[in-house]
Amino acid sequence: AILAIALAAVLRASGASTDHVEGMRMRVLADWVAQNRLALHAARGDFPSPGYQDGEDSEAGQRLLWHEKVSETPNPAFRRLEITVTAPDDPKYVLRKLTGFLTSQPR
Repeated sequence: AILAIALAAVLRASGASTDHVEGMRMRVLADWVAQNRLALHAARGDFPSPGYQDGEDSEAGQRLLWHEKVSETPNPAFRRLEITVTAPDDPKYVLRKLTGFLTSQPR
């Protein structure tokens, strides 16, 4: 009985560890999607109007949803860009949120 309880505890711990690794993997992929979206806007020299935009991207074979919120800042030469990445099966579960700023001035 003692051995069975110990083995059950070991199996539970290894299962939780596997779930944790998959969660971390998804968060890393979501981080890449968010950073790619911000880098894409910066590379293009975008200066979008305030508003919302939704889309999806794929990293390492995983489909992820992204939502962008563009808002004005006190300085009219800047726009605040908030990128939220979620899993397609649960859009309310935020994997990554990244905030960046875009400028209207050419580099």
